Amino acid sequence: MSRIEKEKQTVEQMIRLYCRKKEGNGTLCPQCRELLEYAQTRLSRCPFGDGKSTCRICTVHCYKPEMRERMRVVMRWAGPRMLFYHPVAAIRHLWQEYIRKK
Repeated sequence: MSRIEKEKQTVEQMIRLYCRKKEGNGTLCPQCRELLEYAQTRLSRCPFGDGKSTCRICTVHCYKPEMRERMRVVMRWAGPRMLFYHPVAAIRHLWQEYIRKK
């Protein structure tokens, strides 16, 4: 699985966790679905490809300001909880961020 595909999977897990646990929805609400589709589109078009860092430390911010803020809210809430619900994805994401900062 490519780096971009793993990142897409992690983003989807975070958005689904946020929508299910924070908003109390059984399935993705329209706003979360829109954010997921937007994020996956942006990841597919990432100019760095498989050499990309995590979006938070990226030098090119390709999200529109509104969507970037929405994603920040989701990630801020879901990030710490990922260790309990999706520990492998959370550790992989943190590791990628750590090695890209070096």
